[in-house]
Amino acid sequence: MSSVARVTTITARSDSSFEDAVRIGVDRSHKTLRNVSGAWVKEQKVECNDGQIVAWSVVLEVTFVLDD
Repeated sequence: MSSVARVTTITARSDSSFEDAVRIGVDRSHKTLRNVSGAWVKEQKVECNDGQIVAWSVVLEVTFVLDD
């Protein structure tokens, strides 16, 4: 069996951790895209305020298999 997949880039943000940002991004992708098969964390970034981390962001490359 053969298949064709597509990759799309999304950004997700969390107030608690990188892991949570990834989870938020994958969960949201799954609501919009069919056949999500994985995600690659392309970039990570933190936002700081007065020397404290206040938010974690990730750029994800989300892979989904196209319908036949």
